[in-house]
Amino acid sequence: MMNKRQSIKAAAAALFAAALGGHTTAQAAQAAPAPTDELRFPGDPPQHKMVYQVNHAEPEYIEHILASLRAMVVKYGDNVALAVVAFGPGIHLLATRPERPVSEEARARILSFANDYGVELVACGNTLTGLGWGPDRVVAQARIEAVGASALMEYQEKGYAYIAW
Repeated sequence: MMNKRQSIKAAAAALFAAALGGHTTAQAAQAAPAPTDELRFPGDPPQHKMVYQVNHAEPEYIEHILASLRAMVVKYGDNVALAVVAFGPGIHLLATRPERPVSEEARARILSFANDYGVELVACGNTLTGLGWGPDRVVAQARIEAVGASALMEYQEKGYAYIAW
């Protein structure tokens, strides 16, 4: 059984198909596909969710993560919720003063994803403690979670697909 929003989306799809194809509304409703990514209203929650584990600081590894984030944004636009959880050596991607060789470009790109596309950045509190870093050592866009692995688990419990390299 369809809820009100699904009914409105189906009706909109049928009317749109009828207008484009010259069919009657009834014919278009029968031929119209089920509501998909294309039939979303502003403010609808994203249909797709992905969380990335970042636990290395090697430039090639970081580049793969950033390229995948970009590909997801290009493919799904505002219909995807993305999160990055950094711990271990990967924490340097979110550092204000990284102690591993993470490029300025990579750090600028991850901040751009957070600022421009709402990508959630999470820093592992255990890693920060192990490094002797305070909250000021992590970019303002990142929230600190006590245990990075638990943040990954909680994202998965909320329906996020999990990606690790």
